[in-house]
Formats: sequence, structure tokens, C-alpha cells
Amino acid sequence: MAKTPKVAVLLAGCGHLDGAEVREAVLALLALDQHGAAFQCIAPNADQYHVVDHATGRPVPGARRNILEEASRIARMGQCLDLASAAAGDYDALVMPGGYGVAKNHCTFAIKGAEAEVRPDVAAFIRGFFDAGKPVGAICIAPALVALALSGRGAAELTLGNDAGCAEAMRTLGHHHKDTPNAREIVVDEVHKLVTTPAYMFDDAKLSDVWIGIERCVAEVLKRC
Repeated sequence: MAKTPKVAVLLAGCGHLDGAEVREAVLALLALDQHGAAFQCIAPNADQYHVVDHATGRPVPGARRNILEEASRIARMGQCLDLASAAAGDYDALVMPGGYGVAKNHCTFAIKGAEAEVRPDVAAFIRGFFDAGKPVGAICIAPALVALALSGRGAAELTLGNDAGCAEAMRTLGHHHKDTPNAREIVVDEVHKLVTTPAYMFDDAKLSDVWIGIERCVAEVLKRC
């Protein structure tokens, strides 16, 4: 009997403006479930960069929220593991939904672009999969986090849609950005076992197109487990 792959799903909170993009996260979990994979949601136990009112799109002065607590809204109570207790060796693959929290909480790409820093625990966790030759799927803005974590470790091929600024940042970091025309597309880097899809890097993407891209991304990740 074939082994059931166990996949780590790294979340950045809850809410596309300051955490994980909820639709991308749920669709990634659905795709993993439909393909017969087991999964574990994981998030750092730390404060978010800031809190954004999703009704107005504006930051809330003085407000604080915890990344792990917010990610648990998506994972369900008690089902999101503290990143401090997670190890790449316990999983066969890694999948990362997007959302601005990836570029604000896991790293500072939203603020500093190619000069951004990555949380040391997040960087170590991601690198653990690449060091072990395990596949990684990165959705929406999450490929930028991968690019930062892999800086200096060889050029990866990835996509962040067709945003010129993001593409230039990837080139600055030494990676190969491949423009994609819509949310249905994926880019597969066979050398690094990295699969990327743009999802809501296209703000006007249809939910059905985002699903197609994420399902294709997850399927390709699982093929490489």
C-alpha cells in the first residue's frame, strides 16, 4: 500500500491584508484532502506585523493579534501547530498559501522588497525541505518568501504572476521569474522541486481559476513526494 504523504501547510495568520489569504488556504487544504494527503497547519506563535480592518482596508492603530491564534481560525481550534514544535523532517512536502501576512509576518518583503529579511524560524523551516530534497508548493506571494529563504543557494524558477516590480525583485535575488497570464497557471522548477502558482496575485481572479491553479500546484507537489 502506498504511503500517505504528510504535508506541512505554513500559514501567516487569517485575512488577506495582514495574514493568510483565507480562500487560498482553504483551497490548498481541499486540494490536499482530495488527493488523499494528510496535512498539518503550522504557524509561528508571534504577533502579526500589524492588524488591518478588512472592511476598510486600513491598519488599526494599537491593535495586536497573534499569528498562531489567527491561523487557528482556518485550521480549526487546536489543529494548528506552533512552528517552534515543527520540523521539516516530520513531513514529506510543504505548501504555503499566500496573503500579505506572508510578506509582512513571515518576512518583510511587503516593506523592503528584495532587501527584506525572513524570520529565522520560518527561513530554517523552509530551507529544511529544500535541503532534504522535498517538494514545496508556494501560492500567490509565497514564492517571494521562498526566493528570500533560498537567496545564495542557486537560482530557482518561479512565478508571482505578471507584476513587474515583483519580477524585478526576484531577479535581484538571483532567481528566474516566469510571467504567467492568469491564476490557472503553474511553474514547476524540477531542480528545486518547487511548484508555484499566482492565485490572487491577480486581484480580479475568479475563484474558480484560483482553484484550478492551486489544485494543479498541489497535484504536482504530491507527485514529487
